[in-house]
Amino acid sequence: MESYYAGWLSLVPPILAITLALLTKEVVFSLFLGILSGALIYTIGMGLNPFAGTIGTVFEVITGSADLNIIIFVCLLGALVSVITLSGGSKAYGKWAASKLKNGKLSLAASAVLGIVIFIDDYFNCLTVGTVMRPLTDKYKISRAKLAYIIDCTAAPICIIAPISSWAAAVGSNLEATGYYDNGFQVFISTIPLNLYAILSLIMIFMIIFTGKDYGPMAAAEKAAIHFKAEDQKEEAAHLTNASERGTVADMLLPILFLILFAVLAMLYTGGFFTPGDYYLNIEAAFGNCSTSQSLVWASFGALIVAMIQFIPRKLITFHDFMEGIVEGFKSMVPACVILFLAWGIGTVCRDLLLTPEFVSVQLEHSHIPAFLLPAIIFVIAAFLSFSTGTAWGTFGILIPIVAPAAYALAPQLLTVTLSATLAGSVLGDNCSPISDTTILSSAGAGCNHIEHVSTQLPYAMTVAVCCFFGYLIAGLTNANVLLTLGSSIIFLIIAIFAAHAIYTKRAKV
Repeated sequence: MESYYAGWLSLVPPILAITLALLTKEVVFSLFLGILSGALIYTIGMGLNPFAGTIGTVFEVITGSADLNIIIFVCLLGALVSVITLSGGSKAYGKWAASKLKNGKLSLAASAVLGIVIFIDDYFNCLTVGTVMRPLTDKYKISRAKLAYIIDCTAAPICIIAPISSWAAAVGSNLEATGYYDNGFQVFISTIPLNLYAILSLIMIFMIIFTGKDYGPMAAAEKAAIHFKAEDQKEEAAHLTNASERGTVADMLLPILFLILFAVLAMLYTGGFFTPGDYYLNIEAAFGNCSTSQSLVWASFGALIVAMIQFIPRKLITFHDFMEGIVEGFKSMVPACVILFLAWGIGTVCRDLLLTPEFVSVQLEHSHIPAFLLPAIIFVIAAFLSFSTGTAWGTFGILIPIVAPAAYALAPQLLTVTLSATLAGSVLGDNCSPISDTTILSSAGAGCNHIEHVSTQLPYAMTVAVCCFFGYLIAGLTNANVLLTLGSSIIFLIIAIFAAHAIYTKRAKV
């Protein structure tokens, strides 16, 4: 479809969808209305029939923007979780883990560590961590919202600072495309120490876990989890009554380990690592060239076959129950799939039809920003753009070609930190946005209501964001001194967490 430059109107669909979602708690209706408004703006701008053109555009966008590989992966992973539960593996794992991890803090810390270890891809991270850790966090009556927060903040934030990941390869290729760098990967490495949002998010996770200084909606969710059981937990408890009593810890962990192994091998294969030619690609290049979504489908299907071979011959479950478990697993992922379809749709409306990124880019190019403010301003712009479109990749893909020459001309000494701010802001917006696919998958992985996850995580993300903003101001004033920038940002974060907790506690007592 031909694009239409809508200017300020290109901001209407994401703002409308996000505002309605937060106000009504109905994310499907809000996303669809956002797509509908964008399609109407596009139709009128292109001079098409207001009714037929709008309806046609809506469904063309929804069907054309979907990544069916990701949908299949999500459904297959839901099926894998279901059959593992039926085998008794989840129950056995819960008993074993409870004997090793004696309290809720340790179970949350283990969730965070697992999220950090799985750094290759954020989609894979979101669903795998929830699958493995949810039974244990449920046992200790930790809210699903807290688990979703930990999953979300160890997905994109760790991927954007991991040298070997699909994100690192994407950033490196965007940097090289600017023509300013011969080796984008080396430049990416140089941005890691000043990627404040990623680093501070990881620090905040462990501070919240071990100090217990929750505040805002998250504190309320934690209190509710202690006294009440969520409806989805009751449903899962009923599902566990059919689970085998002969399952072992290996029945839980072995399919997951094969899932990880198959995912890594599939990414290397689709990236050309095993394909002979003029030369074999190195690991970094292979991850950069890989088809992530296709690889995850192969990996989840392979893990499901492993589970079948592992469970049925040992008569943990019958073949009929195994297939029924697959169907139930598919059903459990339908809400997440619907939200994903709509999120991709509104992202396409903003990015491809109304050219929201181009509009923001033009505003940036025509602004007259003092040199020392450049990193902080770019951080805010990247966060806004990523929040509005729900994609970090699309945001830094648009901004890097603009930011690199602008920073090089305005303040060469701030080039690296400005690129770091671009990446940090992109992840911040992606982390907060209700229409971000990683936010949606984090909710699905934790079994948490999507809007509850967004509303409970937002105050934490904004706490980190404010500290990052001041950190980038210091970077601009000190010519990107790493120790001063990172050190002051961490101090700001510690003060902010304790202050926010104290204010919330005082208000709660009133």
